Amino acid sequence: MADADTARLCVQIVHTHFGPLTAKIVSLLLTRGRLNLSQLVRFSSLKPRSVRAAIIALVQHNILWHAQTEEEGEVLEVNVDECLMRLRFGRFVWQADQLFGKAAAQIVQLILDNAPDIISHCSSYDPKAASSYSQALFKLVSSSYLKPSTILAHQSPRDKRIKYEAEERAKISGLPTAKELRQMKETAEARLKREEQEAEQVGLKRQAVQQTGHKSSTKRKAVDEDVVDGAVFFRVNYERFGIHIRNQLIVTAVRERFNDSAAAVMKAALKATESKQMNVSEPRSDPISLANISMEILDDEDLTAGLYLPSSQKKPSTMSLIKDYVGLLACADNPTPIGRATSFVSFGGSKVQVEFEIICRRLQRRVLEAVTRERHGDDGVRILRLLLDSGKIDEKQISKIAMMAAKDLRPLLSALSTDALISLQEVPRSADRNPTRTFYLWYVDLTKTYSVLLGYLYKTLFNISMRRRAEEEEPGVQAVLVKRERSDVSQDEGLLTRVEREILQEWESKREKSTVLEMRVEEAVFILRDLGVLGINDD
Repeated sequence: MADADTARLCVQIVHTHFGPLTAKIVSLLLTRGRLNLSQLVRFSSLKPRSVRAAIIALVQHNILWHAQTEEEGEVLEVNVDECLMRLRFGRFVWQADQLFGKAAAQIVQLILDNAPDIISHCSSYDPKAASSYSQALFKLVSSSYLKPSTILAHQSPRDKRIKYEAEERAKISGLPTAKELRQMKETAEARLKREEQEAEQVGLKRQAVQQTGHKSSTKRKAVDEDVVDGAVFFRVNYERFGIHIRNQLIVTAVRERFNDSAAAVMKAALKATESKQMNVSEPRSDPISLANISMEILDDEDLTAGLYLPSSQKKPSTMSLIKDYVGLLACADNPTPIGRATSFVSFGGSKVQVEFEIICRRLQRRVLEAVTRERHGDDGVRILRLLLDSGKIDEKQISKIAMMAAKDLRPLLSALSTDALISLQEVPRSADRNPTRTFYLWYVDLTKTYSVLLGYLYKTLFNISMRRRAEEEEPGVQAVLVKRERSDVSQDEGLLTRVEREILQEWESKREKSTVLEMRVEEAVFILRDLGVLGINDD
């Protein structure tokens, strides 16, 4: 079950996208846990018809899971991750437009809106563009940006995992050992992933297409080609779009640390392996050559602008410049553990690999240091970095290494511990655990710290959404918005008075600022949650 801040954010998202009645159903499931239809009707005090309609809408959008239990029959559960992912829907549509054009963006938007028949819906506005929509749909499906919607997507994977673990447990006689328990969980997880992969193999089918061999020839021959299966329902593959968000963050990090030319080389390296990147949990990219990177460099890109070259020296070749930038990104001048921890790529022989795991560690640490600096200043960041680099140390060692007085250090450690940025480990010297004979060591528990930071970020997203909603529901703004929706005013906004236009302009300015802030906070959520599968435990 989600924590309080995450639950409030999910309810607010559902309220914005589906309305208050549906949000009430989600709120009940998040606060009370799994419920069946009769319990939802009783606790919500709504009509069964309204509850049933809300459940159908939420199940269609994969916000609700349903499972069959022996005690209560069919029960419903909120898919929290799917609900939170709705904050990125606008970015997904924009990415589809950048990658494949407006037709693909419109298809992705229709799928996110749960439109039943994609091609016919798009072609209803422009019948001549049916072929362009079909081509865009094929590109999205063949590139795995869309995946088939199967029955497994509407069932809680936790139930199936528990069931598979119970089946594996029944094969073991007596009490299982720790190794057998670990193997049991791994077998159940592998079985679950295998079922998902097998269920998602559909989507494309082979179809005979008549083609002519020559312009003057009247003979036709049948050629088998892959086409989109019209009987399959599709959903957006969030992992595939998340790869582009991660790659953009990496390029931005390179630009901030080095320059635009180094960022262009990194962007080319990511572009060269982009087709083989399937999820954000990959520790590193596939090996690529310098020649493949050079093919992705734009012709108008001036790589010499990012390096210092003597005026008397002849302009080096593009391959030589790319090799210099790759050495810079790989920290070839610092072949130590510290240099490796600050690198972006690994360069061995003639092959280059982008180190996603190392980069993700730094991105997460940068978010952690930014929050610490905002709340506790530079001294708090100094203590945090010391504990991350040194491990578990006591207060006296911290005071000595950080060169801070004990009277200043003690309240700072308490404040950092209160915000769960650092943790305390007790090491008793005697069996009675007497406090006077106990060592107290401070350290950073990254798993706990990132979890707490996610809670803070979810709370911030909820506050942003509530403020936007409150500003929109102000009587003056609401009256202007209602008037603007009239058919005559929507065609000619000159019918609005000067005061009404000023109110509308001020509200749009506030909404734009809140949207930009929401995108920045959601980017930090992506770093901590989606990239959190990598780099939690430092070496």
